[in-house]
Amino acid sequence: MLFSKKSKGFFVEQNDHAVLVARTSSAVAPFVIEELRECAPGDAAELDAILAQLQPKKSPSGFVHASVGIYPSRRLVRRHTVEPKRMKEPAYLVEICTQQFHIDQDKYALAILDATDGTDLDLVKGTQKDAVFCGLPMDDAVETQTSLLERGIYPERLELGSIATIGGVASCLASMKVKTPVLVLEIGADATHSYIVTANGLEASRSFAQGLDAMVPIVQKELGLKDEESAKKLFYSNTFDFTGMGPLLVKRLLKELQSAIGFYEVQTGQSVGQVLTTQLSPKLKWIDGAIASALGISCLTLDTTAWLQASQISVPDAFAKQTQDIRWFGLLALMAQNDPVNAVLVEEKK
Repeated sequence: MLFSKKSKGFFVEQNDHAVLVARTSSAVAPFVIEELRECAPGDAAELDAILAQLQPKKSPSGFVHASVGIYPSRRLVRRHTVEPKRMKEPAYLVEICTQQFHIDQDKYALAILDATDGTDLDLVKGTQKDAVFCGLPMDDAVETQTSLLERGIYPERLELGSIATIGGVASCLASMKVKTPVLVLEIGADATHSYIVTANGLEASRSFAQGLDAMVPIVQKELGLKDEESAKKLFYSNTFDFTGMGPLLVKRLLKELQSAIGFYEVQTGQSVGQVLTTQLSPKLKWIDGAIASALGISCLTLDTTAWLQASQISVPDAFAKQTQDIRWFGLLALMAQNDPVNAVLVEEKK
């Protein structure tokens, strides 16, 4: 189903920290951002209210038809060098998934992208060696789709938000003329996904079973709290400044990050110069600074103005501050990459 130029666009991002929703003047660029709203991940009543406000006149199906970005904890986003001549062999893909990614290929919905431009890898020509494997367990995909439908959202397009984010960061780095590799972090409740990104795209990635919840027992111990539940409430609240405790709380995560960065720098001879942590709420922003300080690098602030203009996304003054907030970047990247082929065709017909 192709989007109508005149129909409103709806975009949803669902991550561990928030559900972000946007309405735009059209489903494909060029368009104007008309609304940006958010709620907590488990707040179904608030999400219902937001959707009712953004689309007061129900569609014939009764659903809000949207492009949706998701971040399942078991998502796969890995750059890997392949042997082009072997890509047509079914056993070769199984071999890569089993030996390199430690997943069961039969249980994953997978896509293989050309690492140079993000398009589907051409298995017929079989000349490109650098590929990005991305996907998620099929069970997670079905569960997510069911959950979205129950919330009144029909996913016209469902994609890994990480892919849109990586593409957006690369494009933004190019527009800002940033030459050094950047460490991009998605820190969830039970896992952290790290990506080394340049203006040319994804250079390396690694995931670890170290998320925010792993910091809670340390908070409990250091503050002498009676149980983990009390420590968790305090950790996720806005009532205590954890900046001073930051180096201790991120210590285990740092070991993993240092290993990933060290391997990349030895392999490429390039040094990672900055870090960018997406999605975290303002009360957890200290994590960004703690990681940057411990790694001896700086925090990156993306200037999205030129990038949004190049993507033909207009931002009213009322939403200028939000669109500069890194928490909204993944949703903006989802907008920027929404059906680009159709967008070009629409422009040509004007």
